[in-house]
Amino acid sequence: MLWAAAALAALGLLVALEVAARHYGQPGPITDQLNGMVFAPKPGPLYGGLALMMVVLTWRQRFIAAGVAIGIDIVFVLVRWAAGVKMTDGHTFGNGALWVMLGCAVIAVTRRTGAERVLLLKGVGLGLLLVAGRKTGDTWLLVTAKAHPTVLDPYVATADHALGNPSWLAGRLLEATGPIGTHLLAVVYAQLAVAAIVVALYQLRNVAAERRFPRHHLVRTFLLIGLLGPAVYMIFPVVGPVFAYGPGASGTGGVQWAVANLWPHTPPQITALHPVPYDDLTPRNCMPSLHTAWATAIFIHSRKGPRLLRHAGAFWLVATLCATLGFGYHYGVDLVAGVVFALTVEGGLRAFDRGWDRPGIGLVAHGATVFTALLLSYRFLPRELAGHAALFGPLLLLAMGSVIYGYVRTTRLWEPAAVPVRQPEPQPEPV
Repeated sequence: MLWAAAALAALGLLVALEVAARHYGQPGPITDQLNGMVFAPKPGPLYGGLALMMVVLTWRQRFIAAGVAIGIDIVFVLVRWAAGVKMTDGHTFGNGALWVMLGCAVIAVTRRTGAERVLLLKGVGLGLLLVAGRKTGDTWLLVTAKAHPTVLDPYVATADHALGNPSWLAGRLLEATGPIGTHLLAVVYAQLAVAAIVVALYQLRNVAAERRFPRHHLVRTFLLIGLLGPAVYMIFPVVGPVFAYGPGASGTGGVQWAVANLWPHTPPQITALHPVPYDDLTPRNCMPSLHTAWATAIFIHSRKGPRLLRHAGAFWLVATLCATLGFGYHYGVDLVAGVVFALTVEGGLRAFDRGWDRPGIGLVAHGATVFTALLLSYRFLPRELAGHAALFGPLLLLAMGSVIYGYVRTTRLWEPAAVPVRQPEPQPEPV
């Protein structure tokens, strides 16, 4: 019933976003998904979705599925090449992965029964949800830009004075590292989904053998963050320092809309605060920083893996934080909100699995309260935050730290206590 409810909720969201996108004259997630079956697919985690689906298959079935997907893609590429279709920006592979996932869904319905059918349908649903999540996210970002002609960057930039304008500092430091640091952080920032898939595949490695999914895994947290986060974008539209106070990500496009061309060398001054107009193309996707939230989730879920995975999760979190600030995509206060948001969502999912005991309710209530207080302070008290930075800067970090401490303390209470093995009593030697 839970899977059925989740499927219906996802379908309802896709239909709503399809209607919204059509209202603005753009194809929605359903149209993009159908186009991906025939036309050159947009860059996205199509093969990542196939990899997640294959956790329910045997090794022989995995090789067959991967081979069929690659074969279908080769046929599509050859047909497009023969027809003279121009393929750029990664619009090349992925049709095969989508066809194989849909084919497995048909096999589950027509050739499987009972628990085997349910398991295969869950695997297909997991893979398609990852793919649909990317399409849904693109539509959400379009809606945020179209629905909000003004942005609240002056408020957030002013509140960011309490933390010392870390994006401006990180931007100058990244410039000093030259192309090596820039390219490394760009790869980390762009390939966040790849890191998530690696951690998820480790967590789901035993699904085929045990014939069941673990109670909690990263994909659930990842998808829920992506579902809830854009709703906050609609309440708190912010484009980010490089757009509001710099040249834009492309280096040229944002100047005409920027409040001033200051990033990253000159922190903005505290002036009259009011929403400012911006274009109808740039997503209002800063508050909270979902890249930070997703990287935090990756870090959390990598903690119980082998040493290499733990080190990779820590590296991805630190590098993502550096990239979001260094490229000017986020303010420091966005990152604080992103961490609180991620821990609240993760805590809520784990509390739901356990049946909402008192520690779980307290954790989620505390995280939601802190997150709401952060947003309200950024919107209505930015001058006070900036004017008393020595007081409110540490308080912002302390509020985030309280959620981190609450999450760690509560999840440790949930861990099963280790029971020492009773040693057998020594037997007296025979006389």
